[in-house]
This record gives sequence, C-alpha cells and structure tokens, in this order.
Amino acid sequence: MIKPHGSDQLNPLYVQDDAARATLAKEAEGLPSLLLNSAAAANAVMLGAGYFNPLTGYMNLADALSVAEKLHTIDGLFWPVPIVNLTSADLVKETGIEPGSRIALRDPNVEGNPVLAVMDVDAVEAVSDEQIDFMAEKIFRTLDPEHPGVATFKSLGRTLLSGPIQVLNYSYFQGEFPETFRTAYEIRAEIAERGWEKVVAFQTRNPMHRAHEELCRMAMDDLGADGILIHMLLGKLKPGDIPAEVRDASIRKMVEVYFPENTVMITGYGFDMLYAGPREAVLHAVFRQNTGCTHLIVGRDHAGVGDYYGGFDAQTIFDEEVPEGALELEIYRADHTAYSKKLDKVVMMRDAPDHSKEDFVLLSGTKVREMLGNGIAPPPEFSRPEVAKILMDYYQSL
Repeated sequence: MIKPHGSDQLNPLYVQDDAARATLAKEAEGLPSLLLNSAAAANAVMLGAGYFNPLTGYMNLADALSVAEKLHTIDGLFWPVPIVNLTSADLVKETGIEPGSRIALRDPNVEGNPVLAVMDVDAVEAVSDEQIDFMAEKIFRTLDPEHPGVATFKSLGRTLLSGPIQVLNYSYFQGEFPETFRTAYEIRAEIAERGWEKVVAFQTRNPMHRAHEELCRMAMDDLGADGILIHMLLGKLKPGDIPAEVRDASIRKMVEVYFPENTVMITGYGFDMLYAGPREAVLHAVFRQNTGCTHLIVGRDHAGVGDYYGGFDAQTIFDEEVPEGALELEIYRADHTAYSKKLDKVVMMRDAPDHSKEDFVLLSGTKVREMLGNGIAPPPEFSRPEVAKILMDYYQSL
C-alpha cells in the first residue's frame, strides 16, 4: 500500500488505548482550558484521525509563515496550508497560558464544550495583522473579505499557540455520522481488507449528480483502479450549501442503485471547508495519500468558491508549486463533465466532438435549487431520479 505522507507509518494523535485515554481525560478536567474556535477544533480532529500525518500538533508561527509562502515547514516537510491554533489574546490571558503550560482544549461544536484534546504549549506568539494578511493572501490568493475562507481566517484571533496534542475524541462527527465518518487509519485498514491496490479518491461537499457519478467511473476505467473512495466533508460549510446528512443520504442512494458491489467506499472526514481552491486541492491530496489512496480526482475549480480561481488552477498548482517527489499520490485531471445529447452519454466536455453549449445538458446551481424547491426533478441526464427525490424533499422542507 502507498506510504503515508512524510513517514513510513501513520501517526494518528488520537489516544487509542482505552485506559490511557480515560486517564488523560481525568487529568484534563483539572487543567487550564481553552475554548477552541471551529477551525482549530477541526484541525485537532484531522490530527487525531491521522489525516494530517506526520504532524504532531499545531504549527508555530515560523512554520505557518513558511508553509503559507513556500509550501514547506522550516524543517522541509512539504505541506500546503498552515495547521494552526489561532485564538484571542484575551482568552490566553484569562486562562494564564504560557510556554510550558499543559492545557485542555475544549470543543466549541458540542454542547457543554467537552475536552477535545490535551496540548503541551511550546510557544505563545503574537501574530500581526500584516502576518495574518500575508498568510491569507498566500492561502486564498485574495484578501477579499467576501471570500468565506478569508473572512473565517481573519476572524480567528491574533495569538498563535503551538505544540503537540493528544486527541480524546472526534467531536460530533462520530456521533452524528456513525456510518460515514472514518479516520485515515480506518480507511487504510478497509482498503487492505478489500484487497484494493489502486484506489481513486473523489472529494465532495455537494450531492453527486450524473456528471460526478460518471467521472468516478471514467477515472476507475482510465486508471484501472480497484475502487473509488467517495470522501465527503462533514464539517462546517458556507450558508446555502447542502447539509452533510442530506448529501450523505443522496450519495448512498446513488451508489446503492448505480454502482457494482465492492467498487465504492462511502466515507466522510471531520473538517471545515476552507474554500482555498488550489491550496486546498493539494491538502486534499496529502490527506488522501494518508488514507491509502493512490489517486485523487481534481476537477475544474476544485475546492473553489465564486470567481476567485481559474478553472484549472487546482490542477496547475501540482505542476508549478508541488516539488517532484513531494507526494506519492497522483492526480487524475478532469475537465467539466456533462451529458452530451449527440453522444447520448456523460462525457468530459473536452472529449465531445461538438463543443457548443447547446449539445450539453447544463444547469446552474441556482436553477437546480429552484427546480428542486418547486418539486420539479432535474432531467435524468443531469440527476438520477432517486437522488433528485431526496434533494426535493430537503428543499421543500426549508
């Protein structure tokens, strides 16, 4: 199986021994505690699950700036996005946190704010507005406050806590999505159990329409893959995006009806969407390698939002900014995919003999939402009727 990123073995930060975890949880109740923001909590979940291997905790300021600028830490580890615990100076002062402190990190997304992880604080560093802007512009390629990722990143605080963590649970993800949430090490184990060697990951934060379904088939066929990992984001999204439970139900129905047995794993991961386009595509590649996947489908405007990124920026970054050998996983480059009336099937638009828009069944997201809200199913060339039914029920319930 493909090696994890940056090491020979996966290093999840979740405390797996029950007795050790119980002891740590008891200790945590007596430690000074910090209420995390959702972004830092999501980073802790991903570190705990082994997705962010080989990191051992939150980055310090020097590493965060280096990753933002050069896509590697000070020590040379290739990494595309700073993994940080940014918070407010007031919270740090109230809690009395300083270098050398051992603290409990509390979960902002679960009622009662239980302890999510225990952290040994190596450094407490003030981050200037200029440094925040520098990182945001490198990560998101814009400082537009309307960009949801920029808005979130700039709201996190100006004090950075760095150091190793031990993770006690997976926040709300395991409880709310027991059939779907999986850690990187669980996915690796299932891939091995299924006997898959070549595995293609499909990233999604949306329900899958016919084009997505066929894209997975194309990738499997072109690469001679044994299976597809449909890997959906389960964390926070921007307003208007479809909730994870609706997306989960629609994807499961599609796979149940339209894919052969033992060709698809439906899983999800506990992270908040960054909307960082090219940089997030590279992060997706890193943590899909950690799950044991050999390939990642990268389509048009992968992890993008609005008009901030060019159509293929998420692919060209792998040519222009990812050093050769930095990743073992390879990307599968996809064009916009749609149903061609002339060919009577879903194809990548670049492969169709007639490139005119009239040949394709193309619907805007706004139009699809409007149809679903009015109880009208999109044409079957666009969306499977079983999937459309689940989405219609959701939109009409709003």
